[in-house]
Amino acid sequence: MSNIVKKTLIGKVASDKMEKSRIVEVERKEKHSFYEKVIIKTTKYMVNDPKNESFVGDKVEISYSKPMSKRKSWELLKVIEKASI
Repeated sequence: MSNIVKKTLIGKVASDKMEKSRIVEVERKEKHSFYEKVIIKTTKYMVNDPKNESFVGDKVEISYSKPMSKRKSWELLKVIEKASI
């Protein structure tokens, strides 16, 4: 049996309006090829959260899983930091 490592990312919950699903924004830094300025780019992922344990502003860790729907193929591993109220 092979030991498969799933891809994990850390991001911030942007939307919690759906039942058992969240939108998580992940930021990454890239250097512009010509101007060499560091640019921050964000990507939004739809994440499965079956227990509804994360809310807007929380810092979470997500991992790739098999597709659950057309857009949802990531699952919530844990809530790293709760958002301040």
